[in-house]
Amino acid sequence: MTTLQHTTAAATTHRVFATGACGHTRYVHDPLTGLTHRTEDLIALGRAHLPSDSVASLPTIHPGELDRDVPVSVCWSPLVRCNLACPHCLDDKTVRELVRADRLRIAAVLGESGVLAVDLSGGEPLLLRDLGDLAATLTSAGCVVSVTTNGWHLQRRAEALAGQVDAVRVSLDGSEADSHDRWRGAGSFHRAVAGVRAAVAHGIPTQLQIVLMASTRGSAQRMVDLAADLGAQGVTFLQMLAIGEGTTLAGAEQLTDEEAAATVTDLDIPDAVTVRLRTRDDAGGFTVVRADGRVWRNDPTANHITTLRALTNPSDLALTGRDGSA
Repeated sequence: MTTLQHTTAAATTHRVFATGACGHTRYVHDPLTGLTHRTEDLIALGRAHLPSDSVASLPTIHPGELDRDVPVSVCWSPLVRCNLACPHCLDDKTVRELVRADRLRIAAVLGESGVLAVDLSGGEPLLLRDLGDLAATLTSAGCVVSVTTNGWHLQRRAEALAGQVDAVRVSLDGSEADSHDRWRGAGSFHRAVAGVRAAVAHGIPTQLQIVLMASTRGSAQRMVDLAADLGAQGVTFLQMLAIGEGTTLAGAEQLTDEEAAATVTDLDIPDAVTVRLRTRDDAGGFTVVRADGRVWRNDPTANHITTLRALTNPSDLALTGRDGSA
């Protein structure tokens, strides 16, 4: 597996993970980091409270190496609406949003499918009033649920989210207001930081996510230090994908594999912070359900995404190639 991961010693805490098995292979999926770990323990399958440091010490396994009929995890963007307009957004703003009843139907199909983890994204998922209902449908079916948010509304919704989701991932593009707001708009940094503090205060496992580009590479160390200062458990650096609106930036902003790896390898990692690089190779074959209720899948190089079919039953999620990683 090409993912780079570093974990330092931390106090033992228990979090919710998803566990699965294929033949003799047992594995644990972490909704916070998006990583899947191989385990030899005979653990019960489904949602499980496990010591986070013990899971982090397990070897990772790429989802594509597992003999599964459906993905380990999917990203579901139940809306395209967003209060920000980021120039590197991966979402397709032209798709039609389904109504609330159809969103609940999609949640039920995902829950029945055997997928272990669902990341609720967008658009901006915290704009949805029925977000809690969607999460409850998924968790009651045995899935672990994370939310990827720009953080603008996180402070006011953190208390409710603490009883609804298993992890929150907050998108940042800089370690201070000037650099972050350049990408996401005035005031967005302070709102996101306040949201992270609130999520941590309410006991939600929280990490920062940064799209690793030429313009953001220089702030990588400061982002890790910021995560430690805010009490977030980790940082995921997402190697830029030339998908969606980001295609116009790829020529100037996309790093080579070697540049991305060197950026993460050279970091000084504080205690209690986990750092991951999600490479383009990892993202190849990853499954996305967009607001129109259709299944989309990254091509093997994650340079394009293709729509497959409407999600009407669990078989519509069937893998036709190597599974990808969030």
